[in-house]
Amino acid sequence: MLKHRGFPGRLPGTDYQFTIRRANKEGATPLVARARYADRRPADRRADEGFLLALWEYFGPEPFERGNLDAGRLSWLFGREVLAVEEAFDPASYDALLRIDPDAVEESFPGLIDRGGLA
Repeated sequence: MLKHRGFPGRLPGTDYQFTIRRANKEGATPLVARARYADRRPADRRADEGFLLALWEYFGPEPFERGNLDAGRLSWLFGREVLAVEEAFDPASYDALLRIDPDAVEESFPGLIDRGGLA
């Protein structure tokens, strides 16, 4: 499992986890597209925004390996703002390649990122 050195481990001041410390012996937790409803708590929405901004700052629009990124946090964005790169995508692989869709980010989180850099 690739460890993304320098990537924030959690949302500052909260217990919202962004990374995991070690690989699961039984394999990676599969990524699933979780539905985000309008009545989600504001803290959950801030965690989504913080994680997405950290992804953008660290990887930008380039494809990236899932590695030690938290499956639960990724699943809130997967299928919308974070997409699979490969056609033979394995949602239960630490080696899976993902990328950020800037158009979807702008639609869901207006003004969060700027395509030329950070907002």
